This record gives sequence, C-alpha cells and structure tokens, in this order.
Amino acid sequence: QVRLLESGGGLVQAGGSLRLSCAASGRTFSSYAMGWFRQAPGKEREFVAVIEKNGAIKHYADYVKGRFTISRDNAKNTVYLQMNSLKPEDTAVYYCASTALAVTTEPQAYHYWGQGTQVTVSS
Repeated sequence: QVRLLESGGGLVQAGGSLRLSCAASGRTFSSYAMGWFRQAPGKEREFVAVIEKNGAIKHYADYVKGRFTISRDNAKNTVYLQMNSLKPEDTAVYYCASTALAVTTEPQAYHYWGQGTQVTVSS
C-alpha cells in the first residue's frame, strides 16, 4: 500500500507562486506514475499534471501548461508541483495520486490518493 501526504498549500496573491510536495511511503515509489489533480468547490475533480515513473515523460492540462511544472525525486519518494503565475481560478484542493499504469489523465486509473492541500489565490 502507498500512503501519500501533500504539503505546501496556502494563500497567495494572483501572480504569485507556490510549490506543492507529495511525500510517499513505501519502497515502490519509483514504480508508479504520479499525478496531481484539483477540485474546486462545486466542481468535479480535474487533472492537472502527471509524470511517469522515471520522470522522462510529463503531461499537463492546457489550463496550467507553461505555468506549472511537475517533477519528482525518487530518492526522496517525493513528487512536486511548482505553480507560477497563479490565478484565482487555480483555487482548489490539490491532490496527488499514484498509478501503476502508464501516464494517464483519468482519475479512475489512480489507485492511491493523498488527503489534499488547499490552495487559495486571491485577486
């Protein structure tokens, strides 16, 4: 079983930056692709970014492309989401998740989820 714990959320002004971290337990972290999702109040959970197990392949949602960067450090069992040029519409709870499948944007393909971290962007 994989346990995921997000951190780094908070309140930031529009145009600012935050870096989210997701620490994973277990010795199989490098076997999983890792994704970031977000959910705003009243909306469905949506895909943000994913990185394959070795970090060579990354994929982003169009609405964050060029502003967010996903990375991972397998030695530290941690995946990161650097968020720059934040907008009020980025306000949401951000979740990390792991999948044994290849890079995918579908939440149903992810087996383990963290508890989420709140990101609030003020205008």
